Amino acid sequence: MDNLLDVPDVDRHPKVNRLIKKMSEDLIYGRFSSYSELVSDVYSSLVTYLIEKGELRLEPFDKSANKDATLSDISDDSIEWFLRRAKAERGLPMDVDTSKDKLLTHLNLLNNGRISNAALLLFGNQPQRFFLSSEVKCAHFPGTTVEKPIPYYQVYKGNLFELVDQAVNFILSKIDYAVGTRSQGSIVPTAYEIPPEAIEEAIVNAIAHRDYDSTSSVQVMLFADRLEIRNPGQLPPALTMESLKEDHSSYPKNPLIAESLYLAKYIERMGTGIQDIVKHCLEYGLPEPEFKMTDSFVAIIYRKNGIAFEKVGGQTGGQIGGQIGGQLSETQQNILTLLTANNKISRKEIALNLHINESAIQKHLDKLRKLGVIERIGGTRGSWKISD
Repeated sequence: MDNLLDVPDVDRHPKVNRLIKKMSEDLIYGRFSSYSELVSDVYSSLVTYLIEKGELRLEPFDKSANKDATLSDISDDSIEWFLRRAKAERGLPMDVDTSKDKLLTHLNLLNNGRISNAALLLFGNQPQRFFLSSEVKCAHFPGTTVEKPIPYYQVYKGNLFELVDQAVNFILSKIDYAVGTRSQGSIVPTAYEIPPEAIEEAIVNAIAHRDYDSTSSVQVMLFADRLEIRNPGQLPPALTMESLKEDHSSYPKNPLIAESLYLAKYIERMGTGIQDIVKHCLEYGLPEPEFKMTDSFVAIIYRKNGIAFEKVGGQTGGQIGGQIGGQLSETQQNILTLLTANNKISRKEIALNLHINESAIQKHLDKLRKLGVIERIGGTRGSWKISD
């Protein structure tokens, strides 16, 4: 094949000369000796161009830089909340006033100085502006099948920590909650019909390990007989459905997201999530949860009304001593859950956990104190605990 550039100008067609002149001014060009070589060179150049423009990704989703985001898209409040939590829970060696860019650098959430997808999902002001399907859809059905109209349906938006908390609180507000009487001991016994630890573990797993390239969202559905959580994505090639319930290595789909969730103590890094869900449910006397693959990964936690309430004297439906039933709001029930787990938790820590301002938390605490359910310890600036 003759090389046009080796032919004298006078021997080339005027249009060819104009094309060569334009290519020399505006484009990078090269030589090829065959049609297949031309195709290969064009393809390689196109891939390079798309990578440089951010339209093609060769890195994991969470590590990839987002071409549309800047540091202003990262929430100062979310950064401060994370620093406080990670420092308290995992000993993160950074002060609470650490700057956004320094924290993101420490967490490997900057990619050549640009905001990564993981940073936006974890700390973004409006993550769904960049990833619409990162929202979580929660529904409560009165029967055992999906039926419309759906009596309780919420679509939650926010960063990943907020999505976990909102989805967990949605389920906790819809399942039975029992608070027993002091006749059984000095501490008022409490219990949900499904262990909150199993609910949170299943929801965190779905949000942490989902495929964020998918246009589907995480779906959390509560039926009369079960809790079903659907997570868009597939198992890693090294794992099978059978191996999930056995000791296995951790293969996070989104390792940078998983690292930050670990530091905030939302997950552990040992690959024990599924085993922990099974353990919590069996210890509660519930049927063993099931896990399956359809067009998504599905976790099924079964309900068994009455099991949890035998442990607290048969008081169902959020009753306290058989007299307070119905007076506790969803937020107040969530506060009791936190106090049960940590009887020295402060008002500020409660507010951080529930993403509600401190003044609103104080009103709920005052209501619970008047009902005799909780009491203050350590004076006016102290913490709260379940009443003895």
